[in-house]
Amino acid sequence: MAFGSMQDSGRQAPMAEINVVPLVDVMLVLLIIFIITAPLLTHSVKIDLPKAESIPNITQPEHIELAIRVNGDIFWNGESVLLNQLALRFGSAITLAPQIELHIRADKLARYEQVAQIMSIAAKAGVTKIGFITDPTE
Repeated sequence: MAFGSMQDSGRQAPMAEINVVPLVDVMLVLLIIFIITAPLLTHSVKIDLPKAESIPNITQPEHIELAIRVNGDIFWNGESVLLNQLALRFGSAITLAPQIELHIRADKLARYEQVAQIMSIAAKAGVTKIGFITDPTE
């Protein structure tokens, strides 16, 4: 069985194709061997482990919720306060809990200047964690 061209040139060109049939046969044999031997390589020891139940201990850090209305009213955890009282309140809160967080809930139309003043007062008092509460539904 000769492979060649039908040209009358008279010279034979070497065949440059790779015969992949033996390669596929070897790969199929190796695949079957690995499929058979892979489950035998897993060793498991059956033991009876003790059962334990635990409740996760979630400790929420103390936080101050500060609300700012459009008209400039400020509420400290729901209690109305004045701007000049905030420095004293932040100072006493920091002495009770050094890692206290400040959550600012400002109205959408509240003045940025007032929000910046409150953040500055809090930072000067030692509050390092300041966050904003927003409404994701809008």
